[in-house]
Amino acid sequence: MKPVVCAIGTTEPWSAAGLGLDVRALAELGAHPLLVVAAVSAQDAGGVRALHPVPLDVLRAQLAALRGAPVAAYRVGALPTVAVAREVAATLAAAAVPSVYDPALRATGGGELAGEDAVAVAWEVIPYAAVVTPNTSEAERLLARPVRDLEAMRGAARELAARGARAVVLTGGHLPGEPRDVLFADGELREFAAPRIDAELRGTGCLFADALAVALARGATLAAAVETARRYVRDKLSSGIPLGGMRVAD
Repeated sequence: MKPVVCAIGTTEPWSAAGLGLDVRALAELGAHPLLVVAAVSAQDAGGVRALHPVPLDVLRAQLAALRGAPVAAYRVGALPTVAVAREVAATLAAAAVPSVYDPALRATGGGELAGEDAVAVAWEVIPYAAVVTPNTSEAERLLARPVRDLEAMRGAARELAARGARAVVLTGGHLPGEPRDVLFADGELREFAAPRIDAELRGTGCLFADALAVALARGATLAAAVETARRYVRDKLSSGIPLGGMRVAD
């Protein structure tokens, strides 16, 4: 039976990231995707052109409509406002299943996904997610300090946990050299490394979070789920296609 994974986040027209990509990735990974739209965005290769948060009553209605759904995991992406983030945090707090939060604060092409309150939005959700998956740029904003090398990544993962994250996977693909990801959970640090694939791809953070959520929904340990998600992203990096001035997942 396919695990049911509920994705909560923001749309974008190209489906190169956000909920459109989540639907494609979750289905490809063998899950049945459910969707809750927190915001609608207009994005292209040049970045965010417009962002419209879904009214709170509409967000609540979407979440209420899914009561009773056999959700095996939640995957949360970009959220537009603190008020929306609080609603999502309450949903995660009440859930008895794993949740993965990718704190997408800024689009790859440029432009904010939560305005001036982006960091506050993220901290509303972080304590309630089973695992948080920031990249180094997002970690820098969340902690207001540079995260530019492996040692800084280790410290940032520990600090995020000390400030409320239950588990952290800090992805290091944006740093130079061999890409490494750092997992900090249950007081222990673990690192994952592989040779760099010389390719860019829009939506890698979304793909990683999707694969992580599906693996956790199937009962994998967090470390095993990270390994699965890393393999999935690496496969997508190798097989991306050009579209709209971007390189996107096939």
